[in-house]
Amino acid sequence: MSNSTNATFVCVPGSLCEVLFYEVELIVIPVLFLLAFLVTLIILFVLKCSHKPSHHYDNHKNEKDDTQQHHNTYRHRNSNRRHLQGIDAPAELNPLEHEVIPMTAQPHHDMQNSSPAVPQETTERHPGSFQLVSPLPLTFSVKQDNIFTLHRAVIDRQPVILRVLKESANDRERQSFLGFAHFFSELGPHPSLPRQLGVVSMHTPLMTAVEELEHRDLLSFLWRCRQDHTGRESPCDMTERRIFTMGAQIASALEYLHSKSYIHGSVKARSILVGRDLSVKLWGLGSAYRRKTNTGSVEDVEMRKWQAPEVLARQPLQQSSDVWSFGILLYEMVTLGDPPFPNIMASELLQHLQRWKPKDRVSLAELIRKLQSGERNANDQAVLRVSEPLDMEKYMREAGYGESVNYAVL
Repeated sequence: MSNSTNATFVCVPGSLCEVLFYEVELIVIPVLFLLAFLVTLIILFVLKCSHKPSHHYDNHKNEKDDTQQHHNTYRHRNSNRRHLQGIDAPAELNPLEHEVIPMTAQPHHDMQNSSPAVPQETTERHPGSFQLVSPLPLTFSVKQDNIFTLHRAVIDRQPVILRVLKESANDRERQSFLGFAHFFSELGPHPSLPRQLGVVSMHTPLMTAVEELEHRDLLSFLWRCRQDHTGRESPCDMTERRIFTMGAQIASALEYLHSKSYIHGSVKARSILVGRDLSVKLWGLGSAYRRKTNTGSVEDVEMRKWQAPEVLARQPLQQSSDVWSFGILLYEMVTLGDPPFPNIMASELLQHLQRWKPKDRVSLAELIRKLQSGERNANDQAVLRVSEPLDMEKYMREAGYGESVNYAVL
């Protein structure tokens, strides 16, 4: 054998000498292969990361900067709001605060594509469009789950009410908020419906702008009319003719709503807004919107004293049910804001009203004719007055607010 062959078998098989002899083949070479594989993976990972499109980062950065700038601008506007003097009135029930509409929501990331488009009648606005923004003073509220706040503002030199969705609102509440704005715009213009002047749906906070009616809701207006204004003419002066005029305007808005196949379902003084010239407009359309979207009916304990007997009996709401509630509204106007059926508990009301049938009610068209005819001959000089001041606790009790629901009589 050669020397190299002899060297191969110098070591005893299985000994440490044999392991050391084959160290390069058994250990070093596999380790080198493993290191080369790891280095290749690292290089590929680095190349992949370094070749991400730079414009994606730039767009994301610009979007983030724009959002931050908008947020800072909004905070700056909030910190410099000019607080305007609100209308002094007894603690009132503001209908603008209670348009909370349940609705099935889309996921938040799809909202921009899935939320209802703003109709042409309503202009998409930017939050910066509004000037002289000031929060409305807090008013008495039966419901404590409002998801938006109210502000007064000016847009295009016109005073408006901003309904601003709280930033803590969830996807369902955002969709509801925009859905109601879309529904309201789709109703179309009517002289006795408030005008929606703008919607902010592409920026946060979401908001809608509705024309401001200076005297706000009719109930608090009637309460202010109880005060004695001897010696000077007051815009609150309620005369017989004014009741006929206001009644005809409200009935006209109801007839228009019915022509669109909607039922209001919440006709009462709180749902009427009063303008500077004492014209009135129908509001409180949340109940109509719930029925349009088939989200189910939610019992409104605040409406029981205004509801028709068939509604109290859990029967379907009809257009003639609005006529019944309209009659209760006329009672509120004549009494300057007294609650209906003050001596009867809401839970016991149905047994007193069972003899009244929907078929016996006059149509809205006939009602409008009667109101317009009465307006021409009505007294416009004698002013209605109520000597006793408003007792809010008594009103709440007699109107049925807070009364426990008891359907044993049904």
